[in-house]
Amino acid sequence: MKEHAGARSANISNSVSKSHTHFRKGVFSTLIPEIQRAIAAEKYVTPTPIQQQCITHLLQGRDLLGSAQTGTGKTAAFILPLLQRLVKNPKKLRKGTPRALILAPTRELAAQIRESIRTYGRFLQIKHTVIFGGVKQFYQVKALNRGVDILVATPGRLLDLMRQGIIHLNEVEVFILDEGDRMLDMGFIPDIKEVLKHIPAERQTLFFSATMPPKMEALAKTMLKDPVRVSITPEQPTLESIEQKVLFVGKKNKDKLLLSLLRDDQINKALVFTQMKHVANRVLKKLYNAGIHGATIHGNKSQLQRTKALEGFKRDRYRVLVATDVAARGLDVDDITHVINYDLPVEAETYVHRIGRTARAGADGNAISFCCAEDRAYLREIEHLLGKPVPAEMKHEYHCERAFLSNQAPPQSSSRGSGRKRKKSHTQGNLTRNRSRSRRSGRR
Repeated sequence: MKEHAGARSANISNSVSKSHTHFRKGVFSTLIPEIQRAIAAEKYVTPTPIQQQCITHLLQGRDLLGSAQTGTGKTAAFILPLLQRLVKNPKKLRKGTPRALILAPTRELAAQIRESIRTYGRFLQIKHTVIFGGVKQFYQVKALNRGVDILVATPGRLLDLMRQGIIHLNEVEVFILDEGDRMLDMGFIPDIKEVLKHIPAERQTLFFSATMPPKMEALAKTMLKDPVRVSITPEQPTLESIEQKVLFVGKKNKDKLLLSLLRDDQINKALVFTQMKHVANRVLKKLYNAGIHGATIHGNKSQLQRTKALEGFKRDRYRVLVATDVAARGLDVDDITHVINYDLPVEAETYVHRIGRTARAGADGNAISFCCAEDRAYLREIEHLLGKPVPAEMKHEYHCERAFLSNQAPPQSSSRGSGRKRKKSHTQGNLTRNRSRSRRSGRR
């Protein structure tokens, strides 16, 4: 790795300066030629606001507290300077001892962070791997034993392999926590605190969260030293390129409405969100019976099934992907034309993450939400968050006036506090999280 970083720099610098000078805009021009070349290959020209605000500080080794919504370019904002730091300061790798650790709440997000590392580090000799549960650990352990610069992990599998003596965090130079608020929601905070005990105090720490509730602020204060704060208007999501509308419908007519919408050829690739796993399966069966190719992603699917479904969706083998909120974040598919909320989410913030799956990479997108009488309260909370009403389409075959006029309270079983009380014991972190998940077994 030492020879690679120095030997290739001059040659690549010449090719970049001759062929890709128009890509050197903003902070991208401060990156090493190999990384500039990778950015150019992805046809990225101008850094996003969060990239512009983060990269310089991170290259200087500062800790950072970042608040940014999905789709803002956050992953590249921390991957690009991380790659540059590791290349400029090469070290001999040791078995199971990463130099950088990135924690993510879900398998999908972890896998896509790893994919970003592969994309931006394609001209570098940086070793990296991803570990998560739901699959056998054999190949993950094999990669770790060869030595890695960057380890991307979900908390459960990370702690498991640490307890087996396979992973050692005593040489971590950079620690990145992504989607902190989702970590809180999923009960991972005790696990994070346990991980922190094993990481050197002298490190660079990056903490990202789409929202910053008090518990997140408190956790961040224990992790960061004199951090730079970067906030990309979290209270005003960047949704200008998404055309939103809501269709009021009776609960029993949701399937018919969905099938009628999918007769429109302009819906080339649709991501359909449900609240419950069994509803996702039922919707997929309805689509299959109607001759529409689709797949599902939710918590009851094995990692192999989830990966196969996502790859098939990306490669246009499936026109529709039906998912619970495990896909609300970390699903990076550039050409999703429509997000359809078959069920409105319980939490208004999740609506923003869901519809942010469309209109990516500069494209326009569409978000269509079904609202039955039982969901009317959820719509009001979403509109309160957005600061304006979601435009309603009243002239459709299955319009339900009862749903439109409903003042019904949200179902008690789906209230915001439901299923979220957890024990705080660090030693029982995995057990606590599993119990918490079982209480919410109907969702995700």
